[in-house]
Amino acid sequence: MTKPKKQGVQGDRAREARKAELVEVTGANVDARGFFCYMSKKKAEGYQRKRQWLKDRFFEGMRLKLLAAPERGFIEYIPGESAWRAVHADGYMFVHCLWVVGKSKGKGFGTALLDECVSDARRSRMKGVAMVTSERVWLAGKRILASRGFECVDQAPPAFSLMALKFGKYPSPSLAGDWEHKARALPKGLCVVRSDQCPYVVDAAATALRSAEKAGREHHTVELRSRDDLLRLSPSPYGVFGITLDGALLSYHYLLEKDLLPVLR
Repeated sequence: MTKPKKQGVQGDRAREARKAELVEVTGANVDARGFFCYMSKKKAEGYQRKRQWLKDRFFEGMRLKLLAAPERGFIEYIPGESAWRAVHADGYMFVHCLWVVGKSKGKGFGTALLDECVSDARRSRMKGVAMVTSERVWLAGKRILASRGFECVDQAPPAFSLMALKFGKYPSPSLAGDWEHKARALPKGLCVVRSDQCPYVVDAAATALRSAEKAGREHHTVELRSRDDLLRLSPSPYGVFGITLDGALLSYHYLLEKDLLPVLR
């Protein structure tokens, strides 16, 4: 008796997702429209740096699409040649971020956003779509991509997968690799590797550096100002942010001071 009911709920969600209205953010409207993250902190450094980073990326084919209010979610993607992840994905459309939050979760909107990207990639006659996922935090998990036919084509510690949906018999995209060597090449002590792709990086970097200061540890910052910098220096597939400690990756995501201080001391 419960199975028809469950199918009915799933059908309702699918129909709701199909009706999702999407708003595209471009270089012409980003100042007025915003870009989902940090919308309540438009004067913050993280917001300002991300906005300028987006304006530069729109010239490289960046697409940014939001769920129209009252729903909350977005997808950000770009041709693989310009991707700000530590990957080689020429000819593929590459997804940086896929997020649905709050009451919008569980309604199929994540799938709808992903399908929009796939449709754009097909219209552009690309090889397929790819995305770096993580089973931890700060990145989408691979399950939603697997449900749409994506397959894992590469992996890296601690929990990264490179997922790809290929439109034909093309070579698979790949991760840049050599993570341990890149980590060892960074300055000793605590080192923050950062870019402007994510607006939360400003606070994450400040917290890490402040924690190192309190612990009396040497600390450094390495700015990633281009995709070439990212491929050459980033110690993880996430690419746009990382914390290393004495030449080893400590984290690719935000760590609180209470988590950092015991490690640093």
